[in-house]
Amino acid sequence: MKLTKKSHSCVRLEKDGRTLVIDPGGFSEEDAALGADVLLVTHEHPDHFDEGRLRAALEANPEAGIWTLRSVAEKVSAAFPGRVHTVGHGDTFTAAGFDVEVHGELHAVIHPDIPRITNVGYLVDGGRVFHPGDALTVPGRPVETLMLPVMAPWNKISEVIDYVREVAPERAYDIHDALLTDLARPIYDRQIGALGGSEHLRLTPGASAEV
Repeated sequence: MKLTKKSHSCVRLEKDGRTLVIDPGGFSEEDAALGADVLLVTHEHPDHFDEGRLRAALEANPEAGIWTLRSVAEKVSAAFPGRVHTVGHGDTFTAAGFDVEVHGELHAVIHPDIPRITNVGYLVDGGRVFHPGDALTVPGRPVETLMLPVMAPWNKISEVIDYVREVAPERAYDIHDALLTDLARPIYDRQIGALGGSEHLRLTPGASAEV
């Protein structure tokens, strides 16, 4: 499977000529969702969900579909009947040859005064890749490649390190990194790499790796 990092939390997975895209939000490239057969959205925040990007992808590929939580599905389902599927924790489905499990229910706490919204993570192909969205969800099964939310208003580096330890993936790639400056990246690389217990990796937007 080929993994391509897009800006912030968006990733593309490709295998057997089919493409799955997770979280093509407003911080990702304008064309981040184009070419997708399967679109997964973890939650409604604009850095993960951009209606225009999703609509463009569905219009470009009449066979493409979206799997997401209710708050996002309600915004786009009327325009694409039968192509927008609502999922929640514990659901499983197969789309375009990708097997997907849904894990998690709530967004991480940003501040006690801010109500928590729904957030789901996606485990692809039995643990080959796990994308948690904006939460430190532990899927409870082996994970080969963890997409690691490394910098967010709702986390700190000790939590990120402990999350890697708890999931114990073979490798962790940074996501949710648009707020992390290049000046600070070596600090995160050093500390997560030394203390997380898993191989810690980073891809620049547009770069790819086999997973």
